[in-house]
Amino acid sequence: MNLFMQSIIDGILNGAIYAVIALGLTLIFGVMKIINMAHGEFVMLGMFSTYFIYQYAGLDPYLTIPFTGIIVFLFGLLMYQFGVGKIPGLTEENSLLFTAGASLFIANLAQFLWSPNYRRLDLPYGVTTLQVGDLAISVTKIISLCIVLVCVIGLWYFLHKTFVGMAIRASSQEKIAASLMGINVKRIAMITFGIGAGFSAIAGTLLTAEIAFYPTVGTIFIIKAFIVVVLGGMGNIPGAAVGGIILGVAESLGAVYVSSGFTDAYGLIIFLLILLFRPQGLLGRKV
Repeated sequence: MNLFMQSIIDGILNGAIYAVIALGLTLIFGVMKIINMAHGEFVMLGMFSTYFIYQYAGLDPYLTIPFTGIIVFLFGLLMYQFGVGKIPGLTEENSLLFTAGASLFIANLAQFLWSPNYRRLDLPYGVTTLQVGDLAISVTKIISLCIVLVCVIGLWYFLHKTFVGMAIRASSQEKIAASLMGINVKRIAMITFGIGAGFSAIAGTLLTAEIAFYPTVGTIFIIKAFIVVVLGGMGNIPGAAVGGIILGVAESLGAVYVSSGFTDAYGLIIFLLILLFRPQGLLGRKV
């Protein structure tokens, strides 16, 4: 029973980080109908931004979040302004092809600049655990969960209580009507792309305390992000949170009770089952 509960807790904590990665992806798709294949590279850029700030400024990785978030947010703005936003007749298909190419370019440029070597942050509290009865909970994962909750609540408040957030929601529902109401839809799309990139960077920062990383690590996380988004429903923000938790728990239970060698396969199995039996996702609606 203790092993089962430990697996559930570990899965929830891991799934929370997956949820943050997927939030950015589903926000971009929900507003702009862009399938951003470069989303994993935003995670990677968040990881390397954290690494360099930690190495050269000595700042704790969790305190780098405002900086890494802003850096990758600005990168997302530039990518939209000079790339995605310039595509004539922007559609899901040509945006997918463009961002897939951008993904390869960013990953290879990162390898050229920083070498393909693995990097890892050895934090003084990296292996510290909190004992709750017979359960051991990683301190870094507890910190990550708290930051994830702040991000989710902050995003909800931003989307529902600020003018820009409401403009984003209006643009996601009906672009023409939003434009007639005086909303600059193109500018809102650019901001949304930047916010999605910024959320990925935050997830990247949280992951640096848990895993080793390298320039092409984004490939792993774009797959997980797509699984979470499809699981929760494309463009559905609460669905991304639920999907992330489900994926994290499924991977954790599978690693303990089946085999740790197939961790990534459990998510793909769920992905296929959702596509077969509920393609609109758990919280999505039929079109």
